[in-house]
Amino acid sequence: MVMANVTTMSGFLLMVFSNNRELQILHALLFLLIYLLTLAENLLIIAITTLDRHLQTPMYYFLKHLSLLDLAFISVTVPQSIENSLTGNGYIAHGQCMLQVFFFTSLAWIEMAILTVMSYDRYAAICLPLHYEVIMDPRACKRAMTAVWLSGGISGILYTAATFSITFCRAKIIHQFFCDIPQLLKLSCSSDYLGVIGVAAFMTVLAFICFVSIVLSYAHIFSTVLRIPSAEGRSKAFSTCLPHFFVVSFFLSTGIFEFLKPTSDSPTASDMIISIFYTVVPPTLNPMIYSLRNKAMKGALRKLLLGGEFTR
Repeated sequence: MVMANVTTMSGFLLMVFSNNRELQILHALLFLLIYLLTLAENLLIIAITTLDRHLQTPMYYFLKHLSLLDLAFISVTVPQSIENSLTGNGYIAHGQCMLQVFFFTSLAWIEMAILTVMSYDRYAAICLPLHYEVIMDPRACKRAMTAVWLSGGISGILYTAATFSITFCRAKIIHQFFCDIPQLLKLSCSSDYLGVIGVAAFMTVLAFICFVSIVLSYAHIFSTVLRIPSAEGRSKAFSTCLPHFFVVSFFLSTGIFEFLKPTSDSPTASDMIISIFYTVVPPTLNPMIYSLRNKAMKGALRKLLLGGEFTR
């Protein structure tokens, strides 16, 4: 009877990390702290890249968009998970689940696209310095970011339309703390999920093209940097490239791991913990990596926190 109710209900049931009430509260508090930390970090980066005239360059323009993305990305999954843990109820409405799938897939693609654009920006700055201002002029940067965000919206629409065209005939229990597409596909009893596979295959090809572009950009960058005669020049080049390289490496490694990880018929809490590494950790770490490795960012942050004046 309970199974029939779960199957016929309009929404879905998300799994919680533990059935122990104290652990549920602990999880909610930890997620809340991480969420507030991420909001503070990314809002600081948005503020200083907007206010400091020294940071009005393409690199920091893209970094501001990456921070906006990270704010949105972590807001898609974490607040819902906090609410579920506090209430002890994993129910999520059908419409909310659709929105999660749309925003999660849109923002995941946008992050890949932004990281690709940022790698090209570093390539142009280091390998083609004499033509940099022509290649990365403000209008070109704005057009690039417009295309990135629009492509993300198209990706989300394709994934959402394909996913929710499926007939869900099994118990609507999602073994994850958010509406994960692989978990939703398991609820289908027929082959009507082929549309999702087609969309995923198409987006995988585009992601692979981005991956190759990033690898080629950094191959040229490191080759050029190693030929710089002065140690100070090499250090300055590495200081702007290494933070982005770390962010790209972490995002791609977690994404590839999730893509290759076999889906289990009986997922455990450890599977949900692993998913934190590609849903929660990147938006939290990205601002730290850029701030800790970048002297200009640290100087601007010091001005903002100490109440100093920004350069006019």
